[in-house]
Amino acid sequence: MENIVKEYTNGEITIVWKPALCAHARFCWQELPEVFDPQKRPWVNIQGANTERIIKQIKRCPSGALTYYTNK
Repeated sequence: MENIVKEYTNGEITIVWKPALCAHARFCWQELPEVFDPQKRPWVNIQGANTERIIKQIKRCPSGALTYYTNK
């Protein structure tokens, strides 16, 4: 299995997406479509919401496919 890792940053945080872990639970794009839109490429628009809202949504990811780290 491929270990693809994609990163998206807004300067404050970096979203890390590991597609191989994704359970397709749909929480991300159903609850925050301004940021997560599987119909677009790239599917993550980190400018679509404020950092706090994005973090809140990432924490709901049941598979751990979406994580984040803060930028210094």
